[in-house]
Amino acid sequence: MTEMQEALKGARPFGMSFVFSRCTSVATNVWQIVKNLNELAPGKYEELFTGFKDIQVKINPYISRPDFKGEGPLVIPLQDIDASLADRVGGKMANMGEVGNRLKLKTPGGFAVTAHAYHRFMDHNDLSPEIYRLIQTADVSRLDRLYALSSRIQQRVIDAALPGDLEKAIMDHYERLQDRTGKGIRVAMRSSALGEDFMETSFAGQYRSLLNVSGEYIPQVYKEIVASKYGPPAMMYRLRRGIRDEDVPMCVGCVAMVDAVSSGVMYSRNPVNERDDRIIINAVWGLPKPVVDGSTATDLFILSREKPLNIEQKQIALKDQKFVCYPGEGVCRTDITGDLRKMPSLMDRQVLDLAALALKLETHYGMPQDIEWALDETGDIVILQCRPLQQTTARRIPDSHNKGPSVDAPLLLEGGFTASPGAGTGLVFTVRKEADALRFPEGGVLVADQALPRWATLLGRAAAVVTERGSVAGHLANVAREFGVPAIFGLTEAVERLKPGRQITVDADGGRIYQGAVDELLEERVEAKNIMIGSPVHQSLEGAGRHIIPLNLLDPDAPSFKPKHCKTFHDITRFCHEKSVQEMFNFGREHHFPERSGKQLYDNRPMQWWVLNLDDGFEREVDGKYVELSNITSIPMLSIWEGIVFKPWEGPPTMDRKGFVSVMFQATTNPALATGVRSSYGNRNYFMISRNFCSLSCRFGFHFTTVEALVSERSGENYISFQFKGGAADFNRKLKRVLFIQEILEAYGFRTEIKEDNLTARMEDRDMAFMKKRLMLIGYLLIHTRQLDMVMENNASVMHFRSGITVHINELMETDMVDRKTIA
Repeated sequence: MTEMQEALKGARPFGMSFVFSRCTSVATNVWQIVKNLNELAPGKYEELFTGFKDIQVKINPYISRPDFKGEGPLVIPLQDIDASLADRVGGKMANMGEVGNRLKLKTPGGFAVTAHAYHRFMDHNDLSPEIYRLIQTADVSRLDRLYALSSRIQQRVIDAALPGDLEKAIMDHYERLQDRTGKGIRVAMRSSALGEDFMETSFAGQYRSLLNVSGEYIPQVYKEIVASKYGPPAMMYRLRRGIRDEDVPMCVGCVAMVDAVSSGVMYSRNPVNERDDRIIINAVWGLPKPVVDGSTATDLFILSREKPLNIEQKQIALKDQKFVCYPGEGVCRTDITGDLRKMPSLMDRQVLDLAALALKLETHYGMPQDIEWALDETGDIVILQCRPLQQTTARRIPDSHNKGPSVDAPLLLEGGFTASPGAGTGLVFTVRKEADALRFPEGGVLVADQALPRWATLLGRAAAVVTERGSVAGHLANVAREFGVPAIFGLTEAVERLKPGRQITVDADGGRIYQGAVDELLEERVEAKNIMIGSPVHQSLEGAGRHIIPLNLLDPDAPSFKPKHCKTFHDITRFCHEKSVQEMFNFGREHHFPERSGKQLYDNRPMQWWVLNLDDGFEREVDGKYVELSNITSIPMLSIWEGIVFKPWEGPPTMDRKGFVSVMFQATTNPALATGVRSSYGNRNYFMISRNFCSLSCRFGFHFTTVEALVSERSGENYISFQFKGGAADFNRKLKRVLFIQEILEAYGFRTEIKEDNLTARMEDRDMAFMKKRLMLIGYLLIHTRQLDMVMENNASVMHFRSGITVHINELMETDMVDRKTIA
């Protein structure tokens, strides 16, 4: 439940496999708890089973895979498509139909293979259940496993057979396209998945598109594009954006190939500075592939939108290569020779015509647009793609490199252009090939020669991106802006001069790279938006969590503390915890074995300690209500107890004003702090023991602690498990206290983990003497860290208690175990 609470903050990405596995794990464990309680007390709590099933029914819709019952055509011709069909043909093809049929702009002829066709193909081969199972069992957060999973799924899709009716529908529409455009027309086949080319989810470059495909290969290429839904970049993109796999049926566009003279991408406004409303056009000779994959330099044209339109800026690149349609099939890269290398790929008149189209498209859609275009052999402008442009805000205008805070750090490199604004710091990691990506570290700075779309897989881990080649219009730049990752492209000598392992700060707005971490720049950083919040996956966890996480049963003595009032799995767990302890300690009395019932430890301290002897934890059995410490033989319990009594507790720390206000606020606003202390069991701390085993469950006010330990002469079986949670102060103070305890435990060899304000620690495989000392430490911390959360914002108080606790622990760890009669 704590993991689910932490995930709901949205700070880290998670997929439906996380939601399904955690919901299943909670349900399985709660069911086992209910089952065990009913075995401990037959017939008394069977109503819990009904409550459990009712809660599970409410959770199921959030974790069940939708059963698609699509209807409609398998293929739709482009002349029948507009924006209203986005849920059938995907955003890319819906926009192409809208542009051609509503605005009457020139687009390629063709057709779309629909979402219904996708489901028909997947169902025909029973692929969805198999893929779902593979994803659920894989750890896709590890890149090596993601790549292996991706390869397996893609091959399975490619090997599958197309249903006969689907293949016939595709080829029939290709024949009709030939009738309109000419025999043997080659086509561009492009992904058009649902959710692609939307405002918040562009999926730029994450799926596959194939150009200049001949008719005979269309069915095979269709499967390859469907398979690309499970390529590593697309899978990681969905994970990072919280998009469910089942919400992304893959539609495919099949349009007549445009053998472009020149082509590119234009933005109706500046994508890296929303205060800049100028039109930006990137262009190359030949096909637009090098613009979107960042593999070569591009011509840049910047225009003001005031009428008459005016070209304010030109940057004509040296263009050595271009992509063209291969005479047979596919595309090839050819060298550009002569004066054409230096010539602009667009004439001024063509630049102005393109800008006018950008304004027309922006007006039609009512928002800035990202447009892919081509000039065909007749000189006509053909719109290949149109989607909403997501703008970001730069702290400083990218062209004004001389502006910004004064930086007192060595300047390593300067230049390039802002592909995604912001600043980031990390260790340089150079990526040259796919295998390098598997080793890319969390928080590294990605340095590469080309801004290739496949590096988008790494953006969720990257602090910043630097490349020698690339375009602000490229797919990697688009995704970097979506993810809020600072990026500089076109920075020459970056690969050579930025040495791997060196810490640098990337100032994407200023076009500069500094040595080390530059606080002046990092303080200006705008925190990346939490893109998990509101996503379909997050909504699924949030919906399921409403029936799992909240705690409504607070007071064990209240009339409502009954099975029928358990509304969540947390309620059932709370109810079972209270009743299970009660049943265990009542077991002896109710079954006429008083020597086995719980005994109160005879002790004059103002806390109740109860002991349940599981086997041989007493030296001799006791008939009465009390047991003396001298009668205890449990090795781990005695070790804990020595730590508990080592130094008297001085009482709660003196709260400062803010600490008092924090506690009062939490006590009045957080119902979970109503701990039900009136319960006869709520006031007690429980030891369940045998000679070598101890399980301690204790609650001091608002603090919860459990300790479990096995200590014997067999070192390989020994372990200590410790959990600590709670407090009356606000979250930050509680977190600082568990960090304080964590630091102490780690210094003495414990492995620790913190989730929310919950600390878990573990140690195993050590000899008896070593484990006894660590249990003494645990016992001491149980008593002396009580209520420290109230002063954790007061540095003077923290230092005072840290100093005293350190002296005590040093003294404790130097002492030898003494006889238990002395302890008593």
